[in-house]
Amino acid sequence: MPGTNLTREEAQQRAKLLTVDAYEVDLDLTGAREGGTYRSVTTVRFDSAEAGAETFIDLVAPAVHEVVLNGHSLDVAAVFRDSRIALAHLKQGANELTVVADCAYTNTGEGLHRFVDPVDGEVYLYTQFEVPDARRVFASFEQPDLKATFRFTVKAPEGWTVNSNSPTPEPKDGVWEFAPTPRISTYITALIAGPYHSVHSTYEGKNGQVVPLGIYCRPSLAEYLDADHIFDVTRQGFDWFQEKFDYDYPFAKYDQLFVPEFNAGAMENAGAVTIRDQYVFRSKVTDAAYERRAETILHELAHMWFGDLVTMEWWNDLWLNESFATFTSVACQASVEGTRWPNAWTTFANAEKTWAYRQDQLPSTHPIMADINDLEDVLVNFDGITYAKGASVLKQLVAYVGQDEFFQGVQAYFKRHAYGNTRLADLLGALEETSGRDLKAWSKAWLETAGINILRPELETDENGALTAFAVRQEAPALPAGAKGEAVLRPHRIAIGFYDLDEAGKLVRTERLELDIEAAELTAVPQLIGRQRPAVVLLNDDDLSYAKVRLDEVSLQNVTEHLGDFTESLPRALCWASAWDMTRDGELATRDYLALVLSGIAKETDIGVVQSLHSQTKLAIELYAAPEWRAEGLARWGAFALEQLRAAKAGSDHQLAWARAFAATAREDADLDLLTALLDGSASVEGLAVDAELRWSLVQRLAATGRFDEPEIAAELERDRTAAGERHAATARAARPTEAAKAEAWASVVESDALANAVQEAVIGGFVQTDQRELLAPYTAKYFASIKQVSETRSHEMVQQIVVGLYPTLQVSQETLDATDAWIAEHQPVPALRRMVTECRAGIERALKAQAADAAAA
Repeated sequence: MPGTNLTREEAQQRAKLLTVDAYEVDLDLTGAREGGTYRSVTTVRFDSAEAGAETFIDLVAPAVHEVVLNGHSLDVAAVFRDSRIALAHLKQGANELTVVADCAYTNTGEGLHRFVDPVDGEVYLYTQFEVPDARRVFASFEQPDLKATFRFTVKAPEGWTVNSNSPTPEPKDGVWEFAPTPRISTYITALIAGPYHSVHSTYEGKNGQVVPLGIYCRPSLAEYLDADHIFDVTRQGFDWFQEKFDYDYPFAKYDQLFVPEFNAGAMENAGAVTIRDQYVFRSKVTDAAYERRAETILHELAHMWFGDLVTMEWWNDLWLNESFATFTSVACQASVEGTRWPNAWTTFANAEKTWAYRQDQLPSTHPIMADINDLEDVLVNFDGITYAKGASVLKQLVAYVGQDEFFQGVQAYFKRHAYGNTRLADLLGALEETSGRDLKAWSKAWLETAGINILRPELETDENGALTAFAVRQEAPALPAGAKGEAVLRPHRIAIGFYDLDEAGKLVRTERLELDIEAAELTAVPQLIGRQRPAVVLLNDDDLSYAKVRLDEVSLQNVTEHLGDFTESLPRALCWASAWDMTRDGELATRDYLALVLSGIAKETDIGVVQSLHSQTKLAIELYAAPEWRAEGLARWGAFALEQLRAAKAGSDHQLAWARAFAATAREDADLDLLTALLDGSASVEGLAVDAELRWSLVQRLAATGRFDEPEIAAELERDRTAAGERHAATARAARPTEAAKAEAWASVVESDALANAVQEAVIGGFVQTDQRELLAPYTAKYFASIKQVSETRSHEMVQQIVVGLYPTLQVSQETLDATDAWIAEHQPVPALRRMVTECRAGIERALKAQAADAAAA
């Protein structure tokens, strides 16, 4: 949207001038059932360092009725433009501003989102303010370092529940008057309102602190809400974080609200965390989904201290917020006694680090501590580097300084900066004090440079197999074309693991050496000289560092034959990740990657790894296989998936995962007949529950292959007349292999802005079908003819869905690259839009390289 940007320099100037004391926000939501707009009245008290100074306050609103500064009414037409209200002639010291406006409900998941549940016809509201969207609800100085207290007063329809950062008061005449919050940033304030269902409990800390806990969802999901399990995970998190942080939970209550059509996984609003309500599982899911939900719960809870209590000064330290929450959430899962997920670091290696490695090889790669010049920069920076690479580097930092010393530094940091704002140097300074390590060189190497290193073992043996030489070679591949900066070698803290086959044919670790790798091309490891050469040498064992790892020739051969035979899940995950990375880099042919998966996945016990392998294998065949071999690869994968489905233990997670994998790739008549029979009940697989979500997977595949059309989709929607059902039906309709279906889907997304965010995402997901390349080919030109206007007329979240989701990823050709380059040259897009498009373009380049490698292996 034009006119809504804010630069870092502007924020710095405003922070020098102003100290914000308190906001009083009065909202009238009584017309929420009709939608449109609502009355917002904001009174803010702040101090100015200078007499006569000028500044501005932020507001995105359809109409502003009144602006009163220090008792004087200002001319609204003169002072309100481009999402800003100009404030001139400030008094030195105390100032008071009141703004009366009409603000708009949204359907984009930004600001105050309005949703109507098709089950009960009721309206449900929630706010999402990160990064700059509190200004969509009330006038605010929208930057993280201008903290203040917030007092919300809300008028809402009878029978509603209203939730905010402070404990919910008893309403009087339909009005909720909340107590003021502690000093917090605008982006973590929150308001959730509607006839939500709730369950309540408490957390009792070891020091006697009692924290009220609440879990909320729509009544139509209440029967599926497993509140006891969510409370258990939450209490485990409270125990672990309060011990590690040595600082009491800093807010008056802790509510977790599962809300509809949420764009992200969750948001760390102080004391009122919002979470996507797909985490209320209405059908059977695998344990990997419960583990992911638990990580999300713990991630947001960690933010109550790191992000909410102590907040970054500006968005260039966003990575520290998110990386810290990710690292500590996984560490908590892996450490809490009695947890269901002792292999949480396996999941981290399998999911987060794979995401980070992908992101770090794009033209948009950037240092972990990114240079954030304005809001447009930060909006596209919620990426694999900010979250996953940063968390990986924090994990290495903990190994480098010591876990006890790390958390002692964190404790000092919280006590020193509570309710304030900080920079990276504040945390590193605290860690230097407790560890005695100088972290300046470490920070420069790891946080201020972009790109990824590759580690390879170099070893020699004598005639008896004893090691006569061992070294670790480090490479710094050139950054992708268009990326800023230069590739560098870095210091690494790694473990080297030796694995041998035991009598039962299992790969077990026989030796582990932890050491520092120098920021050099070659680091000798004399400690290993004289050891017997093992079957597998695994660099970065235990996944301490952030680097791509390669295997020596003998180890690669043994891993290829025995990958599923590692007794522990983490080394298996590291080897799977290495194989996937080699496939993406064109070092391993797709057909050879498929052979590796087919030989080892049946022995893989970690369900999260299994599910990742399902998606990676299908993606590899669809995008990285030589086109002339693709059909054969898909046939082999589909037949194997059906074989594994039938062989899996009845009712197991693996059975469900293989059912989904088979459904996703089914294309032969016999396979599609089986999907139809599973739906109508004429066939069954023992133990497999064909419930609502699995039914929709089958329906969508049958629609995409032309077996089902509108009558069958409508009939399924009649069975599942819910918000989820409506989204799934939208996907199925867009998936149909007809010109009319594609034209209808395209028009609903690109030529109209009526769809809500979640429905738009569902339509895009159905529109792009890997076996409809020819049908979708004409939309390449339409895409490039449309996205500039889309970017100028839609909100950021909606633009990102369209620009990334509809890019012609399946049209893997030089012509697609040329069309992309021509569009960039002609339109000179703003940095955020350019980044989205160039990231997509990089996927085509990578696919062309991988396809060539696969063809060469034929």
